[in-house]
Amino acid sequence: MAMKLLTNRHTIRELIGFRDIYFLLVGIPIIGFLVPILFFDYSLEGGLLGYVPKWSVSTMYSAAYWFSVRTIFLYSRSRYPKAEQTWRRIGMILLLFIPSYFAINLGLGFIQACLPGMVNFNNTASIFDLNVASLTVILIVATFYESAYFYTRWRESLVEQEQLRRQHTESQLEGLKNQVNPHFLFNSLNTLAYIIPEDPDRAVRFVQELSRVYRYILEIRDTRLIPLSKELDFLDAYIFLLKERFGDKLHIEVEIEDQFQNQQIVPLSLQMLFENAIKHNEISEAHPLRIDLHIAEGELVMRNTLRRKKQRQHSTKVGLENIRSRYAFFTDREVTVTETGDYFLVALPLLPSRQETPAILTES
Repeated sequence: MAMKLLTNRHTIRELIGFRDIYFLLVGIPIIGFLVPILFFDYSLEGGLLGYVPKWSVSTMYSAAYWFSVRTIFLYSRSRYPKAEQTWRRIGMILLLFIPSYFAINLGLGFIQACLPGMVNFNNTASIFDLNVASLTVILIVATFYESAYFYTRWRESLVEQEQLRRQHTESQLEGLKNQVNPHFLFNSLNTLAYIIPEDPDRAVRFVQELSRVYRYILEIRDTRLIPLSKELDFLDAYIFLLKERFGDKLHIEVEIEDQFQNQQIVPLSLQMLFENAIKHNEISEAHPLRIDLHIAEGELVMRNTLRRKKQRQHSTKVGLENIRSRYAFFTDREVTVTETGDYFLVALPLLPSRQETPAILTES
């Protein structure tokens, strides 16, 4: 299994967390170079050429330890990959490491004895020093692989958490975006019932505009941002329905310069703001509701006269939280709400335009 594991690059990268070929090529010679100096009191007094035999033997041992540790880590992680299996993995590493350590020392010691002229650290260092040097190399390699592994998994967990957060947010936004007050349809049908006997032609126009409104709602299901021009087209149809319902009790003025038409907003945000204004304010001939829509300091501002209904409906603020949540997904700029004695204002950030815009609200 270990040999099969070593031939599968994709599996190795998954188990280690990264491609370690460059670390092998660089790390082994560096460790091999430093060990004789740090542990066996060798120096470069005889020049680099005179140091090469010691470097070669040290590099041989370093490579053997490195590949042994690497193979053991790969095998143990393939057997016990889960976090709850950590202690089993550590136990297996220790169980495999002990015989591997003695086998490497025995094998390389035999090679050194059979090849005349090779530097033999056994002749110049104590067994204690040899074991300290060997175990230090092994500890460095093991720490390197464990640290790299956990760092990679940590980064992957952050990416996964971010993906889950985005998916959760998108799911929430999809639900929020599709929250259209059913009272609007109920009131629209009631209005239609009054219009039909009085003026059939107006009733036909009313049905056409109502169809435009709901066609827009259906067509933006997969749209997270919409050009302001498209939202205003929808708003024209929506305002027509409101005017048919409230007549002269409702005054609406929209002044949007052409230069802002391609800026983006979240869909249905204007509909929700209009709905909130109508829901919470008195609308009568004596006190008509006035709503104006304009651009101020790069933001789309909806302002309505503030005269709360005497029998106030409990405000859940779902509409404003809906809009805030959806904007928070795209920008750090906040949706601002301002209330004065006479007016209620909501400012929506205008977002940069994009190349792709859905073709909606076309005449059928």
